[in-house]
Amino acid sequence: MKNILNKISFNSPIILVFAAICVLTFFINHVTGGFSNNILFSVYRAPLSQPLTYLRFIGHIFGHANWQHLSANMTMFLLIGPLLEEKYGSQNIIAVIIVTAVVTGIVNFVFFPNAALLGSSGVVFAFIILSSFTGVKSGKIPLTFILVLVIYISAQIYDGIFVNDNVSNITHIVGGIIGGIFGFVINGKFRNI
Repeated sequence: MKNILNKISFNSPIILVFAAICVLTFFINHVTGGFSNNILFSVYRAPLSQPLTYLRFIGHIFGHANWQHLSANMTMFLLIGPLLEEKYGSQNIIAVIIVTAVVTGIVNFVFFPNAALLGSSGVVFAFIILSSFTGVKSGKIPLTFILVLVIYISAQIYDGIFVNDNVSNITHIVGGIIGGIFGFVINGKFRNI
């Protein structure tokens, strides 16, 4: 058993810590009967005079509604995240996560006053779009980026219009846009277009 544990690598610290926080948050929410998601891990219209309102702009990415929500997000997060952290570094991944959390939180707060937002799907979609930049050549826009963006955005728009569910398609779209912007910035593509 000791030999097996010695062979396990803590290969992606930011991704692993993020996933652990999400799992811990899920269990805390279960124990509190939904209270912790409501008070800390959901963005909704609340007075700006409440300090927790600002904490929720980041905290919402750690909360999940149920096990299916958590497992779907964490599966994609754990598949894509380590590759991105290895390629772009921990600091850039932290920046993507924080910017996505704050922007999607503010968008939900401003434009959807009657809906609570929780979950890390905005970050996951930022990672999906960012991953299409991993094979970028100097001065080129990857065709994979264009295809993923077109397929992904059109699916999110379709779902947002025609599918009645509790999915925040605007969060997915905003997350994807942030992932695309970071892909261009991190790879220096804005200089070459």
